[in-house]
Amino acid sequence: MTRSRRLLLLLLAVLLLGGAGTAVVLRAAARAEQTRPGDPVAVPGSVALDGGGLVFVNGAPGPHRGAVVSVPGGEPRAERTASGLTCRRFHAAAGTGLCLSSAPGALAQDNRAVIVDSGLRPVRSFPLAGTPSRARVSPSGRFAAWTVFVSGESYSSAFFSTRTAIADTRTGALEPDLEKFSVTMDGRPYSAADVNFWGVTFSGDDDTFYATLATAGQTHLVKGSISRRSVTTLAKNVECPSLSPDETRIAYKKRVQRGASLWREHVLDLRTLREQPLAEKRSVDDQALWLDDRTLAYGLPADGAADTTDLWTVRADGSGEPGLLAPAASSPARPVS
Repeated sequence: MTRSRRLLLLLLAVLLLGGAGTAVVLRAAARAEQTRPGDPVAVPGSVALDGGGLVFVNGAPGPHRGAVVSVPGGEPRAERTASGLTCRRFHAAAGTGLCLSSAPGALAQDNRAVIVDSGLRPVRSFPLAGTPSRARVSPSGRFAAWTVFVSGESYSSAFFSTRTAIADTRTGALEPDLEKFSVTMDGRPYSAADVNFWGVTFSGDDDTFYATLATAGQTHLVKGSISRRSVTTLAKNVECPSLSPDETRIAYKKRVQRGASLWREHVLDLRTLREQPLAEKRSVDDQALWLDDRTLAYGLPADGAADTTDLWTVRADGSGEPGLLAPAASSPARPVS
């Protein structure tokens, strides 16, 4: 076979694959626009991050599926106002938002981290090395952090790798990989080829952060410093930490059954390192959000709806019962506390 014929066959194969991929995307889009009786209603409008409401990613079928939407703070199941911003993951604080987007490309997904202002207008954009997983903005809006999967598709996979970055939203300076930070474990410098980080949560001092570090088959809660480019381990079996507004506690998912990849939501007192299991007994694979100092919100798979999550709440002291916050929703944020 001549070289020109091989090139022609290769070109035809690429075009066929591209056409098949486009057809899949179009069919998925068509399914997304098919609404059902009882689905949450979303209407186009203006969404602002300084309005005092609750914002999240809309998961309801229809033309606004995947859009960042807002509802009044005290009416989480009210009609949703849908923006034109579409995200896989979203978070916001102090009028600054972080949108992790994923769009079809010619040969691969185009994954990006987009910093947006209070009107959801793009300010900065960074290419992502993999599939969006976690997003957080610091309380002041100064820093944004994101985690992506660079192999595998979930934390329950036997083989996965993550990459976590922190960006200065004002200057655009980027720490592209927390694996470059120095690690202190049990009081000693630590280094290993299998170190992974994910799930950053920020303190209000624009320097301190917490995250998950995984190595040697174990996960650790670490406390880090952006300016010193270093982290120190604090506790084991902590994943996807979320710092409380009063900065005294960490909400997190704790692995309670490794073989079945089951997690239980807990809260850790940072002063005593005592942990409190929460009333939610279902397996939560999410980075919880503190709605206030007493209440956590998190996503769980929706019954009978593929690739859709519902938002639930539970008390942070271990009492009470879980309650449904908003159906067909994910990535909640309270931009103004």
